[in-house]
Amino acid sequence: MIINSIAHYIPDIVIPNEYFFGNCGISNEEIISKSGIKQRRRTRLNENTNSMAIEAVNKALFQMRFSLNEIDLIIGATYTPYDTAGTLAHAVQKHFNICNAKCFAVDSACSSFINAIEIVDCYFASKKASKALIVISENNSAYCDDSDKNSCFLWGDGAAAVFITNQRYSADDIEIIDVNTTGLGHIGKSIDGVYVRPNNGGIRMPFGKDVFQNACTYMIRETEQILNKNDVLLNQLKYFIPHQANVRITDYVAKKLNLEPSRVLTNIEQFGNTGSASTPIVLSQNMGKYKQNDLIVISVFGGGYSSGAVLLRKL
Repeated sequence: MIINSIAHYIPDIVIPNEYFFGNCGISNEEIISKSGIKQRRRTRLNENTNSMAIEAVNKALFQMRFSLNEIDLIIGATYTPYDTAGTLAHAVQKHFNICNAKCFAVDSACSSFINAIEIVDCYFASKKASKALIVISENNSAYCDDSDKNSCFLWGDGAAAVFITNQRYSADDIEIIDVNTTGLGHIGKSIDGVYVRPNNGGIRMPFGKDVFQNACTYMIRETEQILNKNDVLLNQLKYFIPHQANVRITDYVAKKLNLEPSRVLTNIEQFGNTGSASTPIVLSQNMGKYKQNDLIVISVFGGGYSSGAVLLRKL
């Protein structure tokens, strides 16, 4: 599989750490110490999960080498939907009038993007699709309780759009060498570790320590497994893109994998935790850095729990 085009959208409203001192009494210093986050972005009143994804698609169109009408599979990835009936994928289909595409949404919390890639792989293998669009969008602020001292300061909003085919179109293309996901609902605090329950407090993370410990364990495990499976040594890896959950998680994982800071790509300091959109946003932001044959691993851990990794190569 080949990533032919990728783009991202970040809302322009900046929420500094100082905002939360008035809401729940947590200071700038505490937030940086706990998460490494200095600010995050939030949607305007006229924006939502769907509109951000549409903006990301619009930006990706400048790189497109084929018509949108050729898309035959649209997958929306989000745990913060604007509408649970008309999905994120259907909203994008309607806006761009993409007539002949299968459409649905997937949700495996912050690993949803990797799940979507794996699903695309299955559709391509069965020859039920040949050109796919994954839209990943999280409007965390719509579900966030700013009085929740445990986690309200973590969440940011953002979206990305990723076009995937089995055909190379340009020098900017990126090969998807391998992808894997793992369901982990049987471990730790599972579905209670971090949750989004609109009728029960919105986004909450009552067991942050459990989330932290399992994220560290499984992001390392997923990375090592996908590299070993493909006979790639850690020192051959050019860039590592971890789920942007917490700088302390990223630092721990990078240290255990013996990765130099320059090889670890992040944006959580400026954007906060943008959920399943975080890793495609980072991938998109750094497109200018990748050189031919650079190997890149994305590794994620999501609430529920779930994990996954994808191995990429710049063509």
